[in-house]
Amino acid sequence: MTTKKKKTKFFNQTIYRNWCKSCGICISLCPKQVYDGDDMGGPDATRPDDCIGCLICELHCPDFAISITAR
Repeated sequence: MTTKKKKTKFFNQTIYRNWCKSCGICISLCPKQVYDGDDMGGPDATRPDDCIGCLICELHCPDFAISITAR
């Protein structure tokens, strides 16, 4: 009997600082707490490998300042 290993998918978080107004929506909505607030209140991906690629941050960002892509 062989067991299949589940392949882990990783995602990149690109934050466009010029577009971000530091509203904090992405920080508060992320189910895996990938983001912490930086000194200006904007998102800082401090735990990028915890991202599950749900796109909640990307879809709810009012300024289109976050992009999530598979590695």
